[in-house]
Amino acid sequence: IEQCKVMASKKKPLWLQFKRADPTTLSKDPIGIIFKDGDDLRQDMLILQILLIMESIWETESLDLCLLPYGCISTGNRIGMIEIVKDATTIANIQQSVVGSTGAFKDEILYQWLRDKCVSEDKFQQAVERFLYSCGGYCVATYVLGIGDRHNDNIMITESGNLFHIDFGHILGNYKSFMGISKEWVPFVLTPDFLYVMGTSGKKSSPHFQKFQDVCVKAYLALRHHTNLLIILFSMMLMTGMPQLTSKEDIEYIREALTVGRSEDEAQRHLLDQIEICREKGWMVQINWFVHLVLGIKQGVEKRST
Repeated sequence: IEQCKVMASKKKPLWLQFKRADPTTLSKDPIGIIFKDGDDLRQDMLILQILLIMESIWETESLDLCLLPYGCISTGNRIGMIEIVKDATTIANIQQSVVGSTGAFKDEILYQWLRDKCVSEDKFQQAVERFLYSCGGYCVATYVLGIGDRHNDNIMITESGNLFHIDFGHILGNYKSFMGISKEWVPFVLTPDFLYVMGTSGKKSSPHFQKFQDVCVKAYLALRHHTNLLIILFSMMLMTGMPQLTSKEDIEYIREALTVGRSEDEAQRHLLDQIEICREKGWMVQINWFVHLVLGIKQGVEKRST
């Protein structure tokens, strides 16, 4: 029971740790799950399965983008379980642990955290490489699938540098808004601290960043070759009553994101333009993440005081 807790997010999910029933198993690590009541996890399951399909598409192009589609199962009406990924933490935790809410503006914190977790220079360089590929994979995937609500508690990283996204409650461009204004200011998350890990800042480039751009373009073009497959898969799910997959207009988002009807050169230019938008507006995402950290700290104080 000491390892279990109620999490601070809106629906108060349960973080549960179990001892393994079979003492003969090689692993002695506990089994960890998050139990959620109040969210339709079928949508998360769908996105995670689509990520697996994207992975297989990229494998045919000899691309390993280090996606981490963790386990997720809906066990009833708005009830289900999610696998806890070992040795992983949220970007918010990393930022907050160093200087509190202002950690959202400290570009070097993520880089330093990763370096501290790697015992040697070789391990660190491998972690940077894994970060580069996984960041590229999730940038393309979240853009094509229109995944929103990408704050720093919905993006995680493992101690070996594997970036991954969680919580897919907003998909296909159905973004959150405040007073009629969309809270999504960039096509996908590519913040200054992510770029810092790749050895670049501001308008400067680096070999790692150039490689990141190449990886993103290859991944994007590979998905364009399978546009019909992705559209058919979502079309098959239209009648299931998922909250953000209710009409053909929702699926049209994928067609627009994959620039159907344009040439391959135009598609490549389009994606590179999206990367530049992310670089230019990264500070706006940092403000959003700062606000999220401040609200999270306030909720934590209120919870402790009660």
